[in-house]
Amino acid sequence: MITHIKAILWKQGKDTFKNKEILVQFVMFPVLTVIMENAMEIKGMPEHFFANLFAVMYLGMAPLVSMAAILAEEKEKNTLRVLLMSDVKAIEYFLGAGIYLFGICMLGAGVIGFAGGYRGSELALFLAAMAVGNLISILAGAAIGTYSRTQMMATSLTVPVMLVLAFLPMLAMFNGRIAKVAKYSYTGQMSLLLNSMGNGQKMSESLCIAGANLLVAVILFVTVYRRKGLE
Repeated sequence: MITHIKAILWKQGKDTFKNKEILVQFVMFPVLTVIMENAMEIKGMPEHFFANLFAVMYLGMAPLVSMAAILAEEKEKNTLRVLLMSDVKAIEYFLGAGIYLFGICMLGAGVIGFAGGYRGSELALFLAAMAVGNLISILAGAAIGTYSRTQMMATSLTVPVMLVLAFLPMLAMFNGRIAKVAKYSYTGQMSLLLNSMGNGQKMSESLCIAGANLLVAVILFVTVYRRKGLE
């Protein structure tokens, strides 16, 4: 099992550098954070403003889009079928692809956090929040990728979900009605959590709602997999 997972990890690593569309998802927001945190200085701007803003957008885009695209591409090109016929189990494939995406997304999260001025225990809390968000996005992306028959279908399903998850928290900052809806999404709660570091009560509420989102993502993925499999 470990050998197969390592092989999938190695394969995904090579495929990422060949697929520029996926690679840019991991690079764009860390680079934007570095640029904006060093180039912009606005009087009265909250601490870690750009890091928190881009971190949430990163959660809603990179892991979700990448996982869905990887699965859909493998299915469309029949490489996934070949892998499954070569004694690679579905769980091994999902673990290999998921661990790889989680690792590279956390690397990007580390860059965002450090560039945004997070240090010590604050950086640890930032990365813990990002880890939860990345896990939920990967599971949601896996559900979309498993459901989709082609890359085009995966893209058509992923784009509206991505836009809602990535931009809803930002819109919630300027609109109270949107904020009431956004707080039930995990990206909305990640935004609230990052902006209330140190407030134990708000952090507990955010983690509870994020946990409920994680449960929904798991149920969604399991349901889709049982109905569609990796056909």
